[in-house]
Amino acid sequence: MTVYTTFDSPLGELLLAGEESTTAPGGVVLTSLSVPEQRGGATVGDGWRRDDTAFAAITDQLRAYFAGRRTRFDIEFTSAGTPFQQRVWQALEEIPYGTTLSYGALAERAGASRAAVRAVGTAIGRNPLLVVRPCHRVIGADGSLSGYAGGPDRKRSLLRLEGIEAPA
Repeated sequence: MTVYTTFDSPLGELLLAGEESTTAPGGVVLTSLSVPEQRGGATVGDGWRRDDTAFAAITDQLRAYFAGRRTRFDIEFTSAGTPFQQRVWQALEEIPYGTTLSYGALAERAGASRAAVRAVGTAIGRNPLLVVRPCHRVIGADGSLSGYAGGPDRKRSLLRLEGIEAPA
């Protein structure tokens, strides 16, 4: 069964969704973390059950991240995607806090050619775990913010939180 909660953050009200699990802390595996008006973001579906307590460990980590006290997440999550998307998402997870990487460099880390930048951008755009899987750390080769499913202001805000001065 899909369970969800919302979390007030500096980015707006986040929607967290997950599946019940007997092994995950709080009894839920995170499947989606969406920001308001996110392109392709999750919306509460029929039959979803609200359970704020199931997400307590996750929201504690998010609170610490937004307060500048956490640089990595220790959250059990899952997300469906193609093998290519999974490789790109794994490469995203390896970008250290407070650093950025170009789309071309991320393509290489994902085992694709630098010419696959457009495909990498599409895979990043389908990332269902914003903030937790740090797609905000990927920028254009010229240092520009480029795309972000949550919008450029949120991307800039996350980069600044991590000590990166993003272009206006």
